[in-house]
Amino acid sequence: MRRLGWREGSLLVYPISLRVALLLAALAVACAPAARAEQAPGMVSILVLKEHGVGSPALAQPYLDRFVASAAQKNEWASAKGQYVTNRAAAETSLESQEPHYAILSLGAFLAFQKKYHYEVVGQVAVKLAGGRRYFLVSKNATDAGGCRAKTLASDHTDDPRFIDKVVFGGAFELRDFKVVQTQRPLQTITKVLAGEAVCALIDDAQLAELPHLDGAQDIHEVWKSAELPPMPVVAFPAASKAERSRFQESLPSLCRDGGESACAEVGIVDLRATTDADYRAVINAYAK
Repeated sequence: MRRLGWREGSLLVYPISLRVALLLAALAVACAPAARAEQAPGMVSILVLKEHGVGSPALAQPYLDRFVASAAQKNEWASAKGQYVTNRAAAETSLESQEPHYAILSLGAFLAFQKKYHYEVVGQVAVKLAGGRRYFLVSKNATDAGGCRAKTLASDHTDDPRFIDKVVFGGAFELRDFKVVQTQRPLQTITKVLAGEAVCALIDDAQLAELPHLDGAQDIHEVWKSAELPPMPVVAFPAASKAERSRFQESLPSLCRDGGESACAEVGIVDLRATTDADYRAVINAYAK
């Protein structure tokens, strides 16, 4: 099957989201406080977890290096480092070995980790085509969501059933209402429907936006959509002092101004702002039910 502009295993899969996650690491690193004592003086560490991210972070390293150098100079940090991961196991390894001051997390991971790591929201990042803001049931043959019930449902988003049932579906369905076929990659989810191996698929907004570029996908249509979810949160860990946390939070809106406009536009950042846990209270409560 020929496809346009989406090559599996490369940065053309979610071309913006992977680069954005790395750039966000640079953004946060630039404004983070001093790291813990065993690290070099002035060195700060930040974790970026973009679940379902693809490709090698090394491919985006030039973007990270360029922005870190510029932002570190602007903010007078001696040195900084960031780590980008695409799954929770790798994230937890980093959290327990490095104790970063800040992290930028996919929404599901943010909800799952909250009780264990006791962080607080200090900001949020909205990114064009990053995915995860809204989810959809799509099908070639079903005419409504009822046509998906008890049928095969392909998805690469089912690794956290609680997040899907409580937050994405919002009580309208549960994964157990379907015969779930868990896929490993965004494209694989769509091809299951195209090949007739699944009646329906659960995809996010980034995958939906790619459908017009896929040969044969013109017959795939939306039969249900979730409410819009909040963007990736920026969180502060207990390792960050109150004063430095406040400074970092206040600086967030300026990071795409004062010389940062082109870098933000290049990777599709549409909004970077300071915020609090209050903006995530609805999804926190839903996940806890």
